[in-house]
Amino acid sequence: MANEEMILEKLQAIERYSLLSAKNVLLIDEVALLTGLSKSRLYKLTCGKQIPFYKNAKMLYFDKAEIENWMRQNKSISQMEAEQKADAYLVRKGGAI
Repeated sequence: MANEEMILEKLQAIERYSLLSAKNVLLIDEVALLTGLSKSRLYKLTCGKQIPFYKNAKMLYFDKAEIENWMRQNKSISQMEAEQKADAYLVRKGGAI
């Protein structure tokens, strides 16, 4: 029985992710699933206007593309990217590499 329950849970997870990938407008539960953040954390982010969202009456809605862009902000660059930027800066300023 435990094996059947595990398979059912996996199938339900696959269904949730499949439905999520097809949607463009998300509810808070779906944003929590997409981002891995708790609903409580998402409410705090919306309260502080730190995450893009829409509000209609008492419901919160999120644009999936905006959330994905929000997740990609504040990128940490790799060591190689930093060195390339430094080299390009030196070339522009007439310095040696």
